[in-house]
Amino acid sequence: MSATPSTLLVVEDDAIVRMLIVDVLEELEFTVIEAADAEEALKVVENTSQVIDLMMTDVGLPDMDGKELAAKVRELRPALPILFASGYAESINVPAGMQVIGKPFSIDQLRDKVKSMLPHA
Repeated sequence: MSATPSTLLVVEDDAIVRMLIVDVLEELEFTVIEAADAEEALKVVENTSQVIDLMMTDVGLPDMDGKELAAKVRELRPALPILFASGYAESINVPAGMQVIGKPFSIDQLRDKVKSMLPHA
């Protein structure tokens, strides 16, 4: 497959968890941009020249929660698929076009979920 790899924005305040997620996604041949919090993520999203195919965010972020971040991101990029990672996956309701993956998740679960959300995968 010679398609350009999809670019994923990963927002996770726990550096170790973020590193693990990024490693997994890069092994799956995605291009990954990292952000440690919502503020960093918004800077990336606001850069209109930056391609982002999907944003994966932790629900519990230090500066604003993942849902608030998602709402702001959607104002800038209305069609962007958003995947929430949460230890309480069953208990969060997400807006249309957004999905949840429960923590802890396996590499296979993450891969399948991301691929299912990318329009051209």
